[in-house]
Amino acid sequence: MRIYLPATLDELDDPAEGGQPVLGARRVHTVTPALRAALPEEDEEELEYAAQLAAADDALLLVAGRPHAPQLRLVLSADVPDGAVSPVGDDGVAPSAVELREPVPLADVACGHVDEPEAAEDLALAVTGDEAAIERLAERDLLWYDVSELGDIPR
Repeated sequence: MRIYLPATLDELDDPAEGGQPVLGARRVHTVTPALRAALPEEDEEELEYAAQLAAADDALLLVAGRPHAPQLRLVLSADVPDGAVSPVGDDGVAPSAVELREPVPLADVACGHVDEPEAAEDLALAVTGDEAAIERLAERDLLWYDVSELGDIPR
C-alpha cells in the first residue's frame, strides 16, 4: 500500500542504529474507502493526490510543533504492507487518514515532496494561524525528489 507520510526535514537527519533514518509511527494518509466515497468522481491518481495534500496539511502541524526544524512541509511516499496501518476514528480527520503502526525505514520511501525554500516565510506565518498564508501554502505545489535526492533538499 502506498502511504503519504507527513514529516519534517530534520527527521531525515536522525539515523537509526543501522545508520539510516527511521520514521516513527504516526497518522499518515492513503487512498481509503472513505476517501473514495468522499470523492466518487476522482480517478486513482486524483485520489492519491488528495491523500498527499492531506499529508501536507499534517506536515504543517508537525513543523509547527518542531520550531528548530527547517520550516518546510515534507511528505514522503512509501510502500508498506497493508497490515502496517489501521483505521482512525471518525473524529473529524481527513477521510484519507490512517494510523501507521510500524516505523518506516528510509529504504521503504519511494520519493519525497517538499515546499520550495521560498515557501518558508508563508509557512512561518501559517503556523501562527495566518489564514492568508495558509491559503497561499494550499496553492503551492510541493516539489518532487527521488529518494536518492532527499539529502540534497535545500533547507
